[in-house]
Amino acid sequence: MTARVLAEVAASITELKANPMKVASSAYGDPVAILNRNEPAFYCVPAEVYEKMMDRLEDLELLQLVEERKGEESISVSLDDL
Repeated sequence: MTARVLAEVAASITELKANPMKVASSAYGDPVAILNRNEPAFYCVPAEVYEKMMDRLEDLELLQLVEERKGEESISVSLDDL
């Protein structure tokens, strides 16, 4: 079966086992596709990239929540009432 590889750099699991930091740094901050029998098994991304991805996903989830609640009636509340 053919699979899309969504990274410019790829490495085998064998290469990853032999020298994980070399594989991770070989893409200079971009994701690395880790292949098992020439099929993508997972992607190795730097911590900074992963954190940005998680922040972006959270933003998208919050945006969806805002869109869902956009038409709801608002309720005025004073700080003293809280």
